[in-house]
Amino acid sequence: MGKIYADVTSALEGLTFDGMTVMSGGFGLCGIPENLIAALRDSGVKGLTVISNNAGVDGFGLGQLLGTRQIAKMISSYVGENKEFERQYLAGELELEFNPQGTLAERIRAGGAGIPAFFTATGVGTLVAEGKEVRNFDGRDYVMETGLIADLSIVKAWKADERGNLIFRKTARNFNPMMATAGKVTVVEVEEIVGSLDPDHIHTPGVYVDRLVQTVSEKRIEQRTVRQRVAGAAAGSEV
Repeated sequence: MGKIYADVTSALEGLTFDGMTVMSGGFGLCGIPENLIAALRDSGVKGLTVISNNAGVDGFGLGQLLGTRQIAKMISSYVGENKEFERQYLAGELELEFNPQGTLAERIRAGGAGIPAFFTATGVGTLVAEGKEVRNFDGRDYVMETGLIADLSIVKAWKADERGNLIFRKTARNFNPMMATAGKVTVVEVEEIVGSLDPDHIHTPGVYVDRLVQTVSEKRIEQRTVRQRVAGAAAGSEV
């Protein structure tokens, strides 16, 4: 109880500091905590290490923090939609730790579960394994990956109750539930807060949620693609 905050600024109050590590949920632009990201930008905090599947797009999502030069390091899987990211990385202005996507997800899950490290076959014999322990199990090599935790996890959910129990919707469920467990403090922005939720529908228990704020999101489309209409095709027909 008492987890609900009036706005994103107050929800982050007292939690940010220079050089901190932040986990930011979502997949592409789907399910990202866009209002909390904007509040981080406005806080002026700098030297951030950000753990996120990707880095948003230019001028939106985590792209805002790149534009203001508040991110010092990204731990990510895919960053191909952000030209400013590319520019900073190639110029040596931004540190990058690339992870195979499944490995990144498991590192976060492991951190939330209190598992310090695990072995995976993914990345063996590649740049991913450089400098890491490789061990053989049953005739196959595996590389050791460490669990990830963050000073702050910022998460986007669809629906919550007053105790902070969360429900995610479709693709927005990617990375958000596991990041909620892997932050020393977890702040969640949510579209709707209700009195109670059916226990069978809860994806993340409220025990992992420290602060909760209801927001309205823009929900941009990362890449809008359309099919060219073929001359003479009937309206609504498959081409």
